[in-house]
Amino acid sequence: MENLRILPVLGAAARNVSPRVGHVHVTVDDLPWRWAHFDDTNTILVNGLPPGQHKVLIELADTEHRVFTGQTVTFTVPGPAK
Repeated sequence: MENLRILPVLGAAARNVSPRVGHVHVTVDDLPWRWAHFDDTNTILVNGLPPGQHKVLIELADTEHRVFTGQTVTFTVPGPAK
């Protein structure tokens, strides 16, 4: 998605802001909840996950939470060193 700024602006009135604004939805391991990420640093930190395979779904959304696009990242957290 080009020409979209990540800003903490929500609601129908924000649709008319130019260039467009939006935010990122982050869902971990298919949990029934997610969080909205408004930071424009291109970094999402997820910590404290137990050892094993995990996945994070990252979705780009508009000011009314409509999703434009998304991608899932799968990774493995290693167990303790022996």
